[in-house]
Amino acid sequence: MPNDKFRSLLLLHLIVFIWGFTAIIGKLITLDALALVWFRMLFAVFFIGAYVGYHKISWRHSRSMIPIFLGAGIVIALHWFTFFKAIKVSNVSVTLACLSTGAFFTSLLEPLFTAKKIVRYELFFGVLVIAGLTLIFKVETHFITGIGLALLSAFLSALFAVLNSRWVAQHEPVVITLFELLGGVLFFSILLALSGSFTAPFFQLSWSDLGYLLLLSSVCTAFAMIASTALLRVLDAYTVMLTINLEPVYGIILAMLLFEDTETMSGTFYLGAIIILVTVIANGILKSRSTS
Repeated sequence: MPNDKFRSLLLLHLIVFIWGFTAIIGKLITLDALALVWFRMLFAVFFIGAYVGYHKISWRHSRSMIPIFLGAGIVIALHWFTFFKAIKVSNVSVTLACLSTGAFFTSLLEPLFTAKKIVRYELFFGVLVIAGLTLIFKVETHFITGIGLALLSAFLSALFAVLNSRWVAQHEPVVITLFELLGGVLFFSILLALSGSFTAPFFQLSWSDLGYLLLLSSVCTAFAMIASTALLRVLDAYTVMLTINLEPVYGIILAMLLFEDTETMSGTFYLGAIIILVTVIANGILKSRSTS
């Protein structure tokens, strides 16, 4: 059992590292954000659909919920679109720092969708998050559009997480994700079709973009989702929550190493980012202790 937990912990850190690497891949892909997300979700539907079919996972008991899952897919699709759009118009560091506010948005949204009451320390942490954002806004005014998109992405991510938390206990997580991704694909397909974007050049991907998209959809989406779900059977919620909060840390460090020219920020930016990240991790620790 200890060996299983050790291997699971290593796998969890690998998954969080992969999620942090998602932003790097998004920066490397030359497609615009909408096309990038459409291809990512389309390929991920294929990979997860193949997994469901191979393992013969039943989705019949979730049939009545399929329209709801498809609708939730629009939320995750818009989250990814604003996430990658923020990277395109700013950079990885700014996007990930602002995306860390997702925990704060979650604390505000949960009481609206569940019976949970507002927790006082979460409000205090919210003030700290705002302080960190204020520092980032103050020194990175040329990235104002990217900051706004990243904050919207964080809000959509929090909304998606709160909605999903209501369904995972009664329905197979892999099936939920499959139909959510399919819903996102259908939604963006309609937008692209109405705008006349489905032209021959749209489907002419460079080899590098195709390779990055396959990596993004298979490893960063399908594999990471399936593996992280399985880990909940071995690791406690505290360990999982605390480790996932390291995602932006991994991503920002990777960005600084790989894109030094565009990712080196001012000291004030990193101070604001550290305030946000420490607040997110502290929130995870307190939340896990209170439920243990």
